[in-house]
Amino acid sequence: MRSSRTKPELVCPAGSLRALECAVNAGADAVYLGLKDATNARNFAGLNFDDAQVRQGVAYAHKRGAKVLMALNTFAQAANPEPWYRAADKAVELGADALIVADTAVMAWCARQHPALRLHLSVQASATSHAAIEFYRERYGIQRAVLPRVLTIQQVAQVVKQSKVDIEVFGFGSLCVMVEGRCVLSSWVTGQSPNNAGVCSPPSAVRWTEKPDGGVDARLNCVLIDHYGPDESRAYPTLCKGRFVVENHREYALEEPTSLNTLELLPQLIDMGIAAIKIEGRQRSAAYVEQVTKVWRTAIDRAAGDPDHFAVGSAELAVLARHAEGQQHTLGAYERPWR
Repeated sequence: MRSSRTKPELVCPAGSLRALECAVNAGADAVYLGLKDATNARNFAGLNFDDAQVRQGVAYAHKRGAKVLMALNTFAQAANPEPWYRAADKAVELGADALIVADTAVMAWCARQHPALRLHLSVQASATSHAAIEFYRERYGIQRAVLPRVLTIQQVAQVVKQSKVDIEVFGFGSLCVMVEGRCVLSSWVTGQSPNNAGVCSPPSAVRWTEKPDGGVDARLNCVLIDHYGPDESRAYPTLCKGRFVVENHREYALEEPTSLNTLELLPQLIDMGIAAIKIEGRQRSAAYVEQVTKVWRTAIDRAAGDPDHFAVGSAELAVLARHAEGQQHTLGAYERPWR
């Protein structure tokens, strides 16, 4: 557990070797990556690392004083958990500084086979209280927990105060209104778990249909998610961010397309003793990683150095807006008027 006023680590996404290099060069304290298989929750074609790339990325990061965290954050398949165990072994072999884990069987394997390996509890484990986090610490020796994006700033502060491990929170990126990685809506529509498929809307389930008015219908399998007019920009269809007719009005019924942005909360997060701030987006471009990392690097340094005079600059917001869903920001659950 860290004391308050300690500068938090900036943890940035790396979906490719180029993105890793951009993050490190832009000031990331740590990067997180995954292997090219089902053991990580962003298992997309053209994304992630083979063994040689992990070695190269670890060497690049370590030479510049940055850490490499390997995401092993999907749930092992009951019929064959061996790939997850082998991935944990590989993380040690390739020199990763820590594993980000969600599955208790994988944690138990690491605790038995690699007791010196640092374990970070993944957001996919959805531990929202200090009691839940303490269970994982006592049983499996986790040293950091990544909090789900469902807690208010006051609730986060209580978890930090009562926890015996470091606490990491998300600072910027996509949001999820469901239990992290376990959306029953998309599972029902697509027949695939977002945790194992790595995406709410698998490409195999996405349907685009041109209409006589020149617009386009977006569907997940047979479910209509949205209709875009001829001049409307098209977002990648996800069920929770679709527009549906409710009481004769077509609107975002569940969630608007917007990104989490907690930049203005930095002095509070630092003061309560947050150990690390994570940027979401391993599926995003190297340019996204570079530009977002630069903004957060300078902001964290300013907030830690002079919290009383910290203010978010318009130029910083403009950069983040370009990379936000729908060009919109929100504090999400951090600032929730209802309980």
